[in-house]
Amino acid sequence: MSDNNENKLNQDFAFGKENYILIAVGTGLAIIGYFLMSGGGSEDPAVFSEELFNARRMYVAPLMILAGLGVVGWGVLKKSKE
Repeated sequence: MSDNNENKLNQDFAFGKENYILIAVGTGLAIIGYFLMSGGGSEDPAVFSEELFNARRMYVAPLMILAGLGVVGWGVLKKSKE
């Protein structure tokens, strides 16, 4: 009887548990990428800061955001095994 209830519960959701985990991990990666990209501004708006163009903001953060979006897409498109 509990097996029948479990199947009914699985029919109510659009995705399986693994899909939701992948979507959450991908969202977390994208958020971390946005945090890595932040900062680097100058205290004085009249003074230019070279800190804007360091490797973390130019390469690591955008790749982290793209990886997060890719994992979210994978989580949406992955077919459940159930």
